Amino acid sequence: MEETKNLSASGKVYLNIVRRKKKAKKWLRPQIRKMLGFVKRDIKVIQKFLAQGAHLTEQQAIWWETIQNIYEQQRSMYDNHTHSVPDRIVSFHQPWLRPIVRGKAKASVEFGAKFDMSLDQGIARLEYSSFDAYNESDILVSTIRRYHDRHGYYPERVLADKIYRNRKNLNYCKQRGIRLSGPALGRPKKNEVRDKTIDDQDNADRVAVERGFSQLKGCFGADLITTKRKDTTLSSIALSVLALNLSQLTTDSLRQILSSPFKRRQIKNRTFYFSFFTKFIIIQ
Repeated sequence: MEETKNLSASGKVYLNIVRRKKKAKKWLRPQIRKMLGFVKRDIKVIQKFLAQGAHLTEQQAIWWETIQNIYEQQRSMYDNHTHSVPDRIVSFHQPWLRPIVRGKAKASVEFGAKFDMSLDQGIARLEYSSFDAYNESDILVSTIRRYHDRHGYYPERVLADKIYRNRKNLNYCKQRGIRLSGPALGRPKKNEVRDKTIDDQDNADRVAVERGFSQLKGCFGADLITTKRKDTTLSSIALSVLALNLSQLTTDSLRQILSSPFKRRQIKNRTFYFSFFTKFIIIQ
């Protein structure tokens, strides 16, 4: 009780909410209404000072805009009896973060940058990155086009997740003679005999990109990004991919030096690996 004596009315309501273990809906809604009232009161006070000629610094102007956006979102959810809103802000100091529903056992919702990465002749490439949830399958066509721009021809096969196997991507690959790994869409045909050797080989070859993600997270800091700015977070992801490539190039060089007296295995230079990854960052 000593802690709450000198608190304001809004501070007491806030502590009452966060300290309560079981928050019934009938009890929580009036508390949210009180908190929204406190925020609206403070917004009016700041607007009054600004009308009188007060000036905000550049950082304060960003915070002021974020405060108003958060209030509008929370008010909209309260009035409409919903728990979701477009472009919901979940962090005051990082308003660009968006909740991404993943449905994993460890964390059903993730926060942070999501990026697509491809492997081309053992070199990892950062194809696309965003803090917003997006459909990964939309990135495949542009990625294959960039591959064509670099080499002058299309890959013989593309090893990708099942999410990339939609009709649009399948038709695009078929028209250009590219085999997109995975089973056909829809139900399997009656008495269909599929060559499992090709599928097994594709799955085995695709381990390379999954190993790349594992190395990014375990060895090159992609699983512990604590930067708070948007540009520095994306730069940290790019640096992790760069470090992965430098490590791969160093390993290949040492392998060539040590195995130069022996016959080297030829690299399959027309296989394209593609996948995506959702990056965690710590919200502070």
